[in-house]
Amino acid sequence: MKKVAIIGSGSWGSSLAIHLARLGNEVRLWSFSEDEMNEINNERKCRYLPQAVMHENITATMSYKEAIEGSDFVLHVTPSKFTRENVKKYKEFITTQPVIICSKGFEFDTLYTLDEVVEEEMPNAKIAALSGPSHAEEVSQNIPTAVVIASNDEEVARELQEVFSSDCFRVYTSTDLYGVELGGSLKNIIALTCGIAIGLGFGDNSIAALITRGLLEISRLGVTTGANQETFYGLTGLGDLFVTCSSVHSRNRKCGILIGQGKSIDEAKKEVGMVVEGISALEGAYEMVKKYNVYAPIITEAYEVVKNGKSPQEATVTLITRGNKSEF
Repeated sequence: MKKVAIIGSGSWGSSLAIHLARLGNEVRLWSFSEDEMNEINNERKCRYLPQAVMHENITATMSYKEAIEGSDFVLHVTPSKFTRENVKKYKEFITTQPVIICSKGFEFDTLYTLDEVVEEEMPNAKIAALSGPSHAEEVSQNIPTAVVIASNDEEVARELQEVFSSDCFRVYTSTDLYGVELGGSLKNIIALTCGIAIGLGFGDNSIAALITRGLLEISRLGVTTGANQETFYGLTGLGDLFVTCSSVHSRNRKCGILIGQGKSIDEAKKEVGMVVEGISALEGAYEMVKKYNVYAPIITEAYEVVKNGKSPQEATVTLITRGNKSEF
């Protein structure tokens, strides 16, 4: 049995808590909300996973110290835009235990992936990332899932692989930490565009085109900035992209559908009711595209729609009528 600290009691943090508690581990789940903490401890419920029951091995707390001290490893599962803020608050309690990034996104000001943010705040920490096609709703219900744990330290990745693996949760390892983090961030943007296409009334042909060409843009940007190309054709690239673009569980897809149907960005985000990482990641991705001079028309048009008010219909015409070229 391991002692696990999870920073973040949203749907994904709670789902991972359920999974690890189910395997016999003792889980302490940090929450920023007293109401959420009380629901977990007293009612054994998570408001974001209405079908789930919070295992008896899970204890929620609002204290970073209580959550982290004595733990064998720490899972960071807060929205990407709060990563540095949260790490600054809990890093004093980190000793030798690995920190596993389970959030997906960028830090806009620096264009850092989240592992780079954590590394800058805690230069001596052992850092890993867990990513892949893994909707919280399904993991909490023990539906078969495959993910990747990436770390620059192979021993850390293998140790965590053993801890997370079960008969319904298959874990692969990778040493391409940057590529895994980047793929997990960028796929949310493509899922947002797929949702917009659905909201506009487009069909399977349009979605297939966005997924395929979107994957090419993710790979192109990743390789240009130092990732391994094969990473983007694995679980944390193609796998995560497919599930996020096609599933009813995807908040990025849902938000895009609402935008395509004519809702404003703020109205769509409010209706989704949870953080839409695709929107949060757009500014960072767009700045990376410009900085490294990478050709990424889908990301660019998504930015124009979300940040500059371009109509989705006009963005569609721009994408379809670009100059003719070879596929590769």
